[in-house]
Amino acid sequence: MNKTFYITTTLPYVNAPLHMGHALEFIRTDTIARYKMVQGYDVYFNTGTDEHGVKIYEKANEQGMTAKEFVDRGFAVFKEQLEMFGVSKDVHFIRTTDKHHELAAQELWRRVEKNGYIYKKNYEAKYCVGCESEKTDSELDEKGECKDHPGRPLQIINEENYFFKYSAFQDKLLDFYNKNPKFVIPEFRYNEMKSFVEGGLQDFSISRIKSKMPWGVAVPGDENQVMYVWFDALTNYISTLGWPDNNGQFEKYWSSGTPTQYCGKDNTRFQSAMWQAMLMAADLPNSHQVVVNGFITADGGLKMSKTLGNVVDPRDIVNEYGTDALRYFLLAEVSSFEDSPFTMERFKDAYNSGLANGIGNLVSRVMKMATSNNIFFDPIFTNKEKDIFVMEYRNAMNVFNLNKAMASIWAIVSWADRSIQSNEPFKKIKTNREEGEMMIQVLLWDINLISELLVPFMPETASKIKECILQNKMPTEPLFLRKD
Repeated sequence: MNKTFYITTTLPYVNAPLHMGHALEFIRTDTIARYKMVQGYDVYFNTGTDEHGVKIYEKANEQGMTAKEFVDRGFAVFKEQLEMFGVSKDVHFIRTTDKHHELAAQELWRRVEKNGYIYKKNYEAKYCVGCESEKTDSELDEKGECKDHPGRPLQIINEENYFFKYSAFQDKLLDFYNKNPKFVIPEFRYNEMKSFVEGGLQDFSISRIKSKMPWGVAVPGDENQVMYVWFDALTNYISTLGWPDNNGQFEKYWSSGTPTQYCGKDNTRFQSAMWQAMLMAADLPNSHQVVVNGFITADGGLKMSKTLGNVVDPRDIVNEYGTDALRYFLLAEVSSFEDSPFTMERFKDAYNSGLANGIGNLVSRVMKMATSNNIFFDPIFTNKEKDIFVMEYRNAMNVFNLNKAMASIWAIVSWADRSIQSNEPFKKIKTNREEGEMMIQVLLWDINLISELLVPFMPETASKIKECILQNKMPTEPLFLRKD
């Protein structure tokens, strides 16, 4: 029986096209899913769209559409973009407007309520529609605006809603973190979460009055309230597995598996504290790990903003440079866990040095030597010198350090380039056939190893290299054309 592996992205709202930060999360999650598949795991890769809440409802109204028409269109655009990002066709899609998901969210509510962790009260709060969450004064800037959505007025909520007894889970969460010190990756995010929970947890609203915000999942037993969008959306991580129905998927991939969640740093509290408390409240197993990305920033660490004109659309990159070029930059040049800038200057420099002049040039040179001298790749040939790079690659992948894993691959590229420069096998083959053939065979083995290690990262490029090697032919066109 194959080992199982479950991995999920967060669910983006469908109110706008995916931006570069989304591309980072989806491409990295896809890379881990593909890597586990290569290792022989039975992988369940989940993603989808968050389709309820004020943000969606307001945007649909602005465009003169029903909320359902709006989210249907948004989901179609979402799937198109994932294809542009090279996300595996094995991915499972979930929408929070799926009937089964809505029923699962209601069942989670019932279990949490039955266990005494839901109550009703009147309250007043400041609410950021952009974040779809309440804001305390400490989370606002000097103008009293949300730091992530400056210029957008906060809503003042004053109504009677249902609350989740989050405060009851401080000790339970801290005990869970202490027993699972690798629960949040990287370590500094884990420490941030411990400090956040140690500072005390406040109960939070989990419903809205339906007459004010009708686009949501109905609260069980109260036709006048709908669920707060986060309570509904977080349930997707288990509803996608068929929970609460007894179909074996939940037990296989969640209860008995290692459910892993990828998210951006702005989602850390939701994934590693709020969702975990909800699972505890419903007597369900916790997630296994939460992996946290930094932000994609503009030059100088500034936030990307359409107002500032520093936004780079991932669709434009794919249309001009190709899917694997985008994947290369986000996987090799962006920090695995810290904030990193994305500028066209940085992207073009990395594209030309790492792809056009790097791996693209190497494959062309090696295949030219092999084909012109009628030398075929020998799959039995081995080269133990490269074992150190393979070990570094695997170690990095096991801790989700994807740009370090990519660095191990490009170390082999650099090794092969230096070998050609110092040994000149294209000359040696003319004076000593046996020695020259061995040198070229080593290079063929190198680019074959590169292609195998690239499968999770740049699957299209890996396939093209493998085809050249197995058919002993030059690439029909350069893998990556140099761009000025």
